[in-house]
Amino acid sequence: MATAPCHLIAEHLHFAWPGQAPLIPDLSFDLGPGLHWLVGDEGCGKTTLLRLLGGELVPGGGRLCANGHWLDASPTDYRAQVAWVNVQGEAHDAISAAAFLDSMASHFPRFSAEALADMVDGLALAPHLDKPLYMLSTGSRRKVALAAALASGQPLTLIDQPFAALDGGSIRFLREVFADLADHPTRTWVVADFEAPAGAASTIHLPGR
Repeated sequence: MATAPCHLIAEHLHFAWPGQAPLIPDLSFDLGPGLHWLVGDEGCGKTTLLRLLGGELVPGGGRLCANGHWLDASPTDYRAQVAWVNVQGEAHDAISAAAFLDSMASHFPRFSAEALADMVDGLALAPHLDKPLYMLSTGSRRKVALAAALASGQPLTLIDQPFAALDGGSIRFLREVFADLADHPTRTWVVADFEAPAGAASTIHLPGR
């Protein structure tokens, strides 16, 4: 059976931190399959928007729909469509990179072992797989999260600042991966960064505050 194209829909999305001016005052879009860049300056709300899209934060107004599931109507079904992976906190420090990736394979029902092997190779992660996450550099931890997200197989994948703290070889590899994803017929990726690569087909600009 053919897989239906994933769409990410935002209708008049609004978010403000308590006691502050709206960070996202009114945002609407309909993103179909392929790769979409979310760009803007430091502090404009890129990471906050990804957390909203991932179902981690609750919007102050508006609605979100991922792959046909509305967040307000069915939060569990909505979040089941999304890969939003973060290993920069302390929650996973004690486990190895390999154990973390194994847990992601159990968490995401569409996880691809073949895609993970490609990510481990392309990001030069193999020497670090047996190390606990607390021993990894910021760049290597980011690589672990990228490998998990890109192998997740989820209809919607969210990635924050993919090139930060990475070595040149990994950056080149990721650019090739993203170029391959740009025209994917069914899955949707939203990647946040300060600017989009030259020739990016779909870009959402967040204004500065």
